[in-house]
Amino acid sequence: MYVPKESQPKKGGAAAKARDGEKGGKRKIVAQNKKARHDYAIIDTYEAGLVLMGTEVKSLREGRTSLTDGFVQIDGGEAWLHNAHIPEYHQGSWTNHSARRKRKLLLHREEIDKLQAKSQETGHTIVPLALYFKDGRAKAEIALARGKKEYDKRQTLREKQDRRESDRAIAAARRRQRG
Repeated sequence: MYVPKESQPKKGGAAAKARDGEKGGKRKIVAQNKKARHDYAIIDTYEAGLVLMGTEVKSLREGRTSLTDGFVQIDGGEAWLHNAHIPEYHQGSWTNHSARRKRKLLLHREEIDKLQAKSQETGHTIVPLALYFKDGRAKAEIALARGKKEYDKRQTLREKQDRRESDRAIAAARRRQRG
């Protein structure tokens, strides 16, 4: 019996999904910059590809990376990630990379132009939020951010603590009702 190709079930993994136009995939987070979310008010986020050497990819897969001092700078129409610490690969040889070298970020031209224009405004900067693997490719989540004042940081911590206490009180009340 003949079954038209359109009605047959589709096979395959990520390659088939890419052919079918489906985006997304699993994100395996390697490193997060929690300090950035505390120190900055996030305005807009972007996903950027990373240009890495082979030993950097292997070191990233081991998960020993730090973004705390990292920042993004736009030079000559290209975005660069500075001060992200990717340690040397312990089984690497003379081909090993330097731990704090600047790494090129892959973004669309419109995104780079927009980030450059916004980051030149007073108080705005571009910070890395996370490094992760998506469909086997290294990606960086970067954000256009504005620095928080000290009282804003205290207020955010206070709100977080209040939310946590109210959640605990609600959970305790529910436990008392059941028990």
